[in-house]
Amino acid sequence: MSAGRTDHDRYRTFRPLWGRVAAWVVGGIAVGGSLFVGMTARGPIGAHPANRASFVAFAILSAWLLWRVAGVHATPSPEGLVVRNVIYSRRLAWPEIVAVRFSGNDPWVKLDLADGGTLAVMGIQRSDGERGMTEARRLLELVRAHGEAPEPPTGRTL
Repeated sequence: MSAGRTDHDRYRTFRPLWGRVAAWVVGGIAVGGSLFVGMTARGPIGAHPANRASFVAFAILSAWLLWRVAGVHATPSPEGLVVRNVIYSRRLAWPEIVAVRFSGNDPWVKLDLADGGTLAVMGIQRSDGERGMTEARRLLELVRAHGEAPEPPTGRTL
C-alpha cells in the first residue's frame, strides 16, 4: 500500500451509514407523499389553493431538513477537523480537541474541546454499530497523532 493511499484512508470523510439511509427513506415518503396529496387532493383539502400550497411548502421544508440530516459529516485533514452537523459547521484545529468520547448512551461521538465546550460529531453514529466504533477509533487516532500543540521555542524573547 502506497503512502498516498494510506493518507487517503486516514483522512477519509466520516459519514454515517444508517442515518443517511433513514433520512433518504423518510425524505422520499414525506416529500413524495406531501407532493402527491398537495397536487391530487380533491374536496375540502384540495379545493383551496392555500391548502395545496401548504402541502408543497411542507414538502420543501422536509426535503431541506432531511437533506441536512443526510449530509452530516466530519472531514479530517492534516490541519484539523471540519464538523458539519444538521444546523451548523465548525472548523477545529487538532490541538483544540482534548478528548473523543463515545459512551454507550451517546447517539454520536462527542469531542471535549480546549475551551471547555463539547461538540457533537454526528458523522459518527452509534446506529452504525461496529462500523461506528471503528470510525470513532480512527478519529481518536487522528486526534492523538495531531492533537498536541507544538511547544514554543524557549530562550527567545520577542
